[in-house]
Amino acid sequence: METAQGQRTGPGALAAFARFVLCGGTVGLASSFAVVALASWVPWIVANALVTTASTLLATELHARFTFGAGRHATWRQHTQSAGSAVAAYAVTCAAMLALHHLAPSPGAALEQAVYLSASALAGVARFAVLRLVVFARQQARTGATGRAATPCPPPVRVPTAVGPAALCRTA
Repeated sequence: METAQGQRTGPGALAAFARFVLCGGTVGLASSFAVVALASWVPWIVANALVTTASTLLATELHARFTFGAGRHATWRQHTQSAGSAVAAYAVTCAAMLALHHLAPSPGAALEQAVYLSASALAGVARFAVLRLVVFARQQARTGATGRAATPCPPPVRVPTAVGPAALCRTA
């Protein structure tokens, strides 16, 4: 993304998506194993809620720092907005897993992983769009390539062409 002055304000869509997949995918993959492990002690829906909450906090921090070029912590506002998209992702993964258990009452761990990861990937693409276009959009517009807040340039100052004591003493 570039500003009117041609300064880069964050990574382009392709670079941001690659970072999103790397950060979010790593957290998502770890989450899938955590959900399966935790589900052996608590109901699956509770395990998914706990893991989704923890992974959303972690992923939002990673996305604020690396994916969208902010280079700093996510704000509470960004965490709250990101949580909204995580709720939708939670609903998608729950619906997929409920459908799986309806179709196959005793699926194996490999099938559960495949369904969970597929649902997570689908939800992840939608989350990328929401995070890029809504959650971190204002931050990208306010930050320069260095990750620091961009300050508006002051209007140009007119300097007299002839500078010196004679120019200051002229009368009209």
